[in-house]
Amino acid sequence: MKLNELITENGSICQQLVVQTIACQGLPLINGQNCDSYATVTLVGPTRSDQKKTKVKKKTSDPQFEDIFHFEVTRSSSYKGRSHFHVEEEDIEKLEIRVELWNNGNLAQDVFLGETRESLKTLKNDNIHRACRKETVTYTEDNVLPSHCYTALRNIMLKSPDVKPISASVAHILGDICRESVGFEALLPVVRLLLHHNRLLPFLSAVSALELENTQEANTIFRGNSLATRCIDEMMKTVGRSYLSVTLKPVLNEIFESNKSCEIDPIRLKEGDNVEVNKENLQGYVQKVFTCITQSGSSCPPLMCDVFRSLRQLASKRFPADPHVQYSAVSSFIFLRFFAVAVLSPHTFQLRSHHPEPEISRTLTLISKTIQSLGSWGSLSKSKLSSFKETYMCDFFKLFQEDECIEKFLDEISSNVSKESSGVEDSFVLKEGEVYKRAQGRKRIGKKNFKKRWLRVTNQELSYHKQKGKEALCIIPVKNVFGVEKLEESAFNRKNMFQVIHSEKPLYVQASNCVETNSWIEVLSQVSRCNPGRLSSFHPSAFVGGSWLCCKEANENTIGCKPCTATVLAKIQLDIDCDRETERVFFFFSSNRSRLLKMEDACASMSVYLGQQEECSAFTIQDPKETFRTIQELKEVLDELQAHHVSKGVLTDEPGTIRRDVTEGAVGTGHKGRVLRCVFGQTASEQLSESSRNESFLSSNALMWSHIR
Repeated sequence: MKLNELITENGSICQQLVVQTIACQGLPLINGQNCDSYATVTLVGPTRSDQKKTKVKKKTSDPQFEDIFHFEVTRSSSYKGRSHFHVEEEDIEKLEIRVELWNNGNLAQDVFLGETRESLKTLKNDNIHRACRKETVTYTEDNVLPSHCYTALRNIMLKSPDVKPISASVAHILGDICRESVGFEALLPVVRLLLHHNRLLPFLSAVSALELENTQEANTIFRGNSLATRCIDEMMKTVGRSYLSVTLKPVLNEIFESNKSCEIDPIRLKEGDNVEVNKENLQGYVQKVFTCITQSGSSCPPLMCDVFRSLRQLASKRFPADPHVQYSAVSSFIFLRFFAVAVLSPHTFQLRSHHPEPEISRTLTLISKTIQSLGSWGSLSKSKLSSFKETYMCDFFKLFQEDECIEKFLDEISSNVSKESSGVEDSFVLKEGEVYKRAQGRKRIGKKNFKKRWLRVTNQELSYHKQKGKEALCIIPVKNVFGVEKLEESAFNRKNMFQVIHSEKPLYVQASNCVETNSWIEVLSQVSRCNPGRLSSFHPSAFVGGSWLCCKEANENTIGCKPCTATVLAKIQLDIDCDRETERVFFFFSSNRSRLLKMEDACASMSVYLGQQEECSAFTIQDPKETFRTIQELKEVLDELQAHHVSKGVLTDEPGTIRRDVTEGAVGTGHKGRVLRCVFGQTASEQLSESSRNESFLSSNALMWSHIR
């Protein structure tokens, strides 16, 4: 904001306030979608209220406004009769600027997102003044009891994946009754609890199957915001954080550091910009990001691969006539809900420490939109050019033809590699190339020398051939591979060697270089990651001359002398406090007890009366009798845990989790005429426990907007 004095042509002075709205960052999702936001700027006084409005910025959480508004503060008067360029104090101290942020509801009512106010009396020329930042803080207190108090609730929660139908399970009931009050926030402790006890995969498979039952069109599969999609989202965010870091962080750092101009929208181009150069820059960025993603299949966490494999099978079963639905079931998560979101908001996934600058944010938006559409293109269902409303994005997207790479990537992260083929799934090649293989000495007379062979890895088997296209000389089923490790150079005086440990003798292979060696190991490790017989130790050298060269043991069948290499494919060990997660589940049930009772009444009503009933439509009830029995058992468990809270004399008046909304003011220093960002919705949370587990943390899940000058 800036206060100006203008001298008109006739010599009079007009006091004018200039307000520029620049940008907002990190706006929340409204009904699962980005905001259609706009700001109103109002000059407010005792007898006046002049309001101006920015343009609506559609479908973005980081809108760039760059609007400038002018307000007349005082009436024009004679220049000679006034003090030199000073504003009358009685006019200024009664006025303030009020900036409000709204989401455009189109046919519905607009949604208020926040506001900031600034008095004009603080705008003194050439002075630096102290600015104010307003924060709304939610304080959460969890009273965690000793572990034995949560046994009953934890056990009934862990039985959820086995309940038939899944809608009658405790986990599904929790999501159902909390949907109106807290959305799907209640699902996070459920996901973490089931994940810790290795019960998440069957639960996700069951809720996904339920959603597919209610999906009528193959092209809308997993596109909504449902219990199943939110649970899978939380799973990917929890177990896939390291995967994102390994895959995207290097290329995102490069984008931030180089910061090349990538604007291809003719309306947004700045003076002197060359759209063809910008398009070339953007194409280079997209290609690097896309390559990093499609070559990362071997790094995808095993749980994510298992979930994607289940989704693929369920989708094929639900829509058997559509051969492409198996791909869209996976791409709707890995591209649209995982990689594209991480590219758009890298700070949310700790890939960057701060919000990007506006120009970089725009570049990330264009990259993310392209990656989304490339991933959807991988579903192979139909042309996705229609997904772009902008002509310039359609023209840019035509530069990419990546169907084969995407299909191979989706196959790699979702194929059934740990079980024998059912006949439904086709065999596809993961890697093949020329190597040197040591003869295994199956014939008594044969020499154990090295021969050139064509090595081939599919999702079902490992084979080697005399030449490419020739019959296989040996086939090793993937299910028989127990380990893939590097081999010491001293074993055969050869570099770049690795060994495939399987049910027979180890297969010793020499690659052309160290890069190829690592590539073969990654692919073979990925394809055999789920095999139950994988080894925990191995011999890093060979058995030659009657003993192992590494440990000198004479028994060829002795256990390995070195632990198997820990890779990114190893199971992710997460620091999950099961007692605290169970306490959070208890809190959500207690807070929504009235909804639980309504669901119980609905079950009773459905068991007695036939036909459509209005009170039952608010819940997912497939089997009213089974659901009623689950609720009865759940109420007993909740009442028992409530009694534990009361008897233990917890530190607060109420058991469970208590929330208080607190508004605090924080003072910082800003430059003349500049209001610092307003921050809404930060959460401070503290856990208190009898077992001396005291922790406090502040998580910034914040809506931060805007610089106002």
